[in-house]
Amino acid sequence: MTVLTGETGAGKSIVIDALGLLAGGRGSADYIRKGKKKALLQALFILPKNAPAYRILDEVGISYDDNGLILQRKLYRNGHNICRINGELVNLTNMRRVGETLIDIHGQNEHQELMRPDKHLSLLDSFANKQLRALKDKYSESYQQYRKEKASLEKKEKNEKDWVQRLDMLQFQVQEIKTAQLQPEEEEQLAEEKEQLDNYQAIHDALENSYQLLSGEENDALGQVGSVMEQMQRVAEFSPDLGQISQRITDAYYGLSDSVRDVSNQLATMEWDEDRLDQIEHRLDDIHQLKRKYGNSISEILNYYQKIKSELKGMQQTDADSDEQKERVDELFKKSKQIARQLSSERKKSAVQLEKAVHKQLKALYMEKAVFSVKFLQGTDERLNSEGLDQVEFYIQTNPGESMGPLARIASGGELSRVMLALKTIFAQRQGVTSIIFDEVDTGVSGRVAQAIAEKISLIAQSSQVLCITHLPQVAAVSDHHYLVTKHVQDGRTETRVERLRQSEKIEELARMLAGTEITDLARKHAAELLKMGHS
Repeated sequence: MTVLTGETGAGKSIVIDALGLLAGGRGSADYIRKGKKKALLQALFILPKNAPAYRILDEVGISYDDNGLILQRKLYRNGHNICRINGELVNLTNMRRVGETLIDIHGQNEHQELMRPDKHLSLLDSFANKQLRALKDKYSESYQQYRKEKASLEKKEKNEKDWVQRLDMLQFQVQEIKTAQLQPEEEEQLAEEKEQLDNYQAIHDALENSYQLLSGEENDALGQVGSVMEQMQRVAEFSPDLGQISQRITDAYYGLSDSVRDVSNQLATMEWDEDRLDQIEHRLDDIHQLKRKYGNSISEILNYYQKIKSELKGMQQTDADSDEQKERVDELFKKSKQIARQLSSERKKSAVQLEKAVHKQLKALYMEKAVFSVKFLQGTDERLNSEGLDQVEFYIQTNPGESMGPLARIASGGELSRVMLALKTIFAQRQGVTSIIFDEVDTGVSGRVAQAIAEKISLIAQSSQVLCITHLPQVAAVSDHHYLVTKHVQDGRTETRVERLRQSEKIEELARMLAGTEITDLARKHAAELLKMGHS
C-alpha cells in the first residue's frame, strides 16, 4: 500500500492521470508541457504468473517473460498516439484491453465497474462458486451454437432470392470446371507440344541433317571418330598421356553413338498431326477462358473449384434440410433457456451470499443500518442474451425509512466511498487486477469512519497493489510506503516533485495533515501514536 499526500493543487493527480493514460484512457494535448512537442509515459508492472493480462498478450501476439510488463505511450500535439507494450507497437484498443487488467482507478466522481450497472452481472459471477462458473461456460457454448444456427437460418430466409441465385451460379461453375477435367501441369505440357507441332518442319530438317552428317553415306562422322578411336587404342599403352587421349576419344565416340541413336529414334517417332494441333489449340483456348473466370492458373482454378464445391454442398444440404434446421434452432433455444434458468437460479443463491458479505463489510465501516441488495431485472418474456436471462443491478438503502435505489444514484459522497470500499474488499482478490488506485475516495469522512476506511484499504492491499491519494492521516498512517507531493517554481517553470518519506518525515507530514498549517509538538506526538497504531 502506497499513499500520496500533499497540499491541494500540489499535483498528486498527475500520477493518476499518467496511469490512466497508460491504461488506455483518452489523451489530450493538455497533458503535454507548454513548449514541448510530446509527452512520454512509461510504467513497469511486475505480474504474477497467472495474471489475466497474459491471456490478452497471447491473443495479440506480444511476447513477454517473468521480468515484467512495460507499457509506453507517446502523446503528440497533433493528437497522434504511439502505444507500445514490451517495446511492440499496439493500437489504443489493445492497450486499453491490457490496461483494464492492470489498473483499476477509482475516484470520487469516476464511473468504474462497481458504478456501472452493465458490469454488475459479471461482478456477481466473479463472486460465485465453481459450479456457477461451470454452468456459465456450458450456457455460453449452447448459446453460441443456437446463435450460429439461427443466424444461418435467418440469413437464408432473409435473402431467399439472392440465396437461390447464388445456388444456381455455384451449380453452373462447379459443373463447368468439373466438365473441363483440368490437370495440374496440363497447360505447360500442351504449350510444349504445340510449340513442337508449330515447328515440325524445322525440327525434322535439323534431325535429318544431323543424322546424315553423323552417320550418313557421304558424311559418316561417327565412323571416322570410330577409326580414330581404334588408332589411339593401339598406342594408348605407350604413355599415360596417350592413354588419356585415347580414353577421351573413346568416351566421345560412345557419347556420339548414343546421340545418333536418339536422333534416329526422334525421326522414327515424329509425325505431323494437324488434327492434334487443332485439339491442342482448342484445349488451350478453353483453359484460357476458365482462367479469365476463375483464376490466373490451373492451380488457382482447382483451388477455387474445391472452395465452391464445399459451399455448394453446404447450400444443397441447407436447402434440403430447411425444416430440420428450424427444428434444430428450436431445440437449441430450448436447451439454452433450460441452462439459463439453472444459471439464474444459481446466481440468485450467489446474490444472497454476496449481500451477506457486503453487509458484513458495511458494518465494519459503520454503515450497519444500510441494506445492500442485488436486483434481478429480467422481464417476463425471458429473452436470452450472451449472459443468460439475467439483468442485474446493485441497489442500496443507506438509512432506515428511505427507499432502495440504484447504487450509482442513491449514496452520498461519504457513504459511496464506504460502499465502494466494501465491494472492493470483496472483489479485489477475485478480479485479479494488479493495481487498484483510490483517488481521494475518503472525501467526506472523518473520525472512526476514517479509521475503518484505512483498515479496509490496507486489507485490499494484501491481495493487490494499492496506490492511494488521501487527505486522511488515518489512511496515510497504515501505508507501507508514503510519498509527499510538492509543487515548486524554478526558473519560471512549475515542477511537481514526489519524495519518499523516512520515518521522521512521515510523522511531520501526518502532523501537518492533523493540525493544518501550524504544526505543534502535540500534533507530532499524536502523529507518532497514529503511525504506531497503524502498524501494530
